[in-house]
Amino acid sequence: MKLTILGSGSPEAYKRRASTGYLLEIGADKILFDCGGGVVDNLIRSDRLPADITHLFFSHYHSDHMMDYARLVHAAWDEGGKPIKVFGPKPLAEINDGYFGKDGVLKNDLCARTELPTSQQVWVARGGTLPRPWPAPEITEIEPGFSFNGDGWTLGTVQATHAQPVLECLAFSVEHEGKKFVYSGDTGINDQVTALCQDADFLLHWCYRGSGEQVHPALMSMSPDPGEVARMAEKAEVKRLYLTHFRIHMDTEEGHALAKADLGSYFSGESGIVEDLENYEV
Repeated sequence: MKLTILGSGSPEAYKRRASTGYLLEIGADKILFDCGGGVVDNLIRSDRLPADITHLFFSHYHSDHMMDYARLVHAAWDEGGKPIKVFGPKPLAEINDGYFGKDGVLKNDLCARTELPTSQQVWVARGGTLPRPWPAPEITEIEPGFSFNGDGWTLGTVQATHAQPVLECLAFSVEHEGKKFVYSGDTGINDQVTALCQDADFLLHWCYRGSGEQVHPALMSMSPDPGEVARMAEKAEVKRLYLTHFRIHMDTEEGHALAKADLGSYFSGESGIVEDLENYEV
């Protein structure tokens, strides 16, 4: 399994980090976890195209996890790619229809591209055929406990603790050839996520609060700091732990030093803080 960091930031507009998005490649499958703002740009910078994506799994629908969804699907469609298999909690079908349905926000663009003779000629010249259908990703709404069998890989899900009851939130595991990758989504420490992390070869865990940072109690419980994540990962016997979702005020030399000190103090395996466009073998 090859992991590429396409977005390691937060909702904050920030030139150093795109919002959330992670690409896991297994054989011919290119599996994207979340698709926040800037992720499609980084996908292209990584020498891949939107049409390369075979599967997309959403952890939840905060904007920084799904803002580039319409762009990804539209670009893959315009490249002539196969429909992307898209999975996520409800209301995924409604969200997709809001973009690509007959009354969706992109209806004017899609009507022009598929009905105007000039646009049809451009499409045919690029190797397409007529009539040209609208984008039609394969939508599957999922809940905690959902599992999926891919081509030589299996995916599992549990409930992440984040934005309920307004948004359902998920964490994911992927297992392939004896290796296990876990993406926490946005979550507080909970028993389900800890169990999902058990014996993971690589844990990618969100970190929205700096080491020892004091915030509102409601946010504290949902946003573990690096030391709390490290202790959980050590308990779950994770082999490699990397933090992501860093906010601007945490992304300083001092902030990194404090986080890495906590990781080193409470976690015995390999650890660090990911950066956009980095690659890892799992």
